[in-house]
Amino acid sequence: MASPRQTASASQPSLLAEQQRLEEDAQRQRHWKRWGPYLSERAWGTVREDYSPHGTAWEAFPHDHARSRAYRWNEDGLAGICDRHQLICFAVALWNGRDPILKERVFGLTGNEGNHGEGVKECYFYLDSTPTHSYMKYLYKYPHAAFPYTRLVEENRRRGRRDPEFELIDSGVFDENRYFDVFVEYAKASPEDLCIRIQVVNRGPEQAELTLLPTIWYRNTWSWGSDIRRPRFRQGESTNQMGVIETQHDYYGLRRLLCEGEPPLLFTENETNSRRLYGDQEGARYVKDSFHDYVVQGEKDAVNPDHLGTKAAAQYVLTLAPGATKTIKLRFTNDAQIPGFANQDFDTVFSTRLKEANEFYDSLAP
Repeated sequence: MASPRQTASASQPSLLAEQQRLEEDAQRQRHWKRWGPYLSERAWGTVREDYSPHGTAWEAFPHDHARSRAYRWNEDGLAGICDRHQLICFAVALWNGRDPILKERVFGLTGNEGNHGEGVKECYFYLDSTPTHSYMKYLYKYPHAAFPYTRLVEENRRRGRRDPEFELIDSGVFDENRYFDVFVEYAKASPEDLCIRIQVVNRGPEQAELTLLPTIWYRNTWSWGSDIRRPRFRQGESTNQMGVIETQHDYYGLRRLLCEGEPPLLFTENETNSRRLYGDQEGARYVKDSFHDYVVQGEKDAVNPDHLGTKAAAQYVLTLAPGATKTIKLRFTNDAQIPGFANQDFDTVFSTRLKEANEFYDSLAP
């Protein structure tokens, strides 16, 4: 005859998949939370990066410096993820062919620029995430027209405190649906195997082109004296119609970013562009904003021809008809077998994790 304890245990419902992952992570059996959405959309103008003598963080590290100046304590990016120590970061960068700069992070107003204080002037949405980040989905709305950086600053500065704020949507850049929806999804096949799916939708009435740069980089931990080790990304051997960016890290070991379709791979360093910011002609050749120079300015010698650096990206140039969608698949993994993008594997990971996410939240709010 079963004991009361055995009977009670047998009557307990089995854990849902997400509940099981939470339990495994809590017991330190499997590190499901090692990688997650811990990357800010904005690190410029914050107290973490403020070295000014009088605490003027907004002016000491403005948005104009963000693309060119290496952060010390944190990083930023669009739809980004990183490890819990923020050593390795991944995010997307965008260019619509009209913007004056590569879109790598959100734009906003400082406290002295906004009529209601500081605030981000963008349109982006967190659509889904489980507690272990086994599934995540994000949406960024990117105009076809040039992003109105100057107008947002000037119009909000002109308005008084009793006036409404001038938002991005008020500028007219989304009129006639002339924008891209950029959906970024993550699904974990395992705690160390992250499937990444980027879907770009042209919502506008005309054909439009978008340059998409899925970007991976190391936070700069070597320029400040405490740890001079400089891990690198390098171009791996292409296989099965995939571009490969690989790295060997002292803590995380061998990792690869697999990029569908063998796109051009770009490499530079996460180093301050002291030539641009401070007029130092002896400054580093390959710097944080080299991808901006390469894509936007057309400077083909801006990236490292040896395919080596602390920052790397795959370059996809997408031409989309009105209403068309294009999907890019990537995978960040420590799997030595290089799993790839076979539909029965890659797409099933997404459908399974989304189903499990819905089951988990249905159990909390039926």
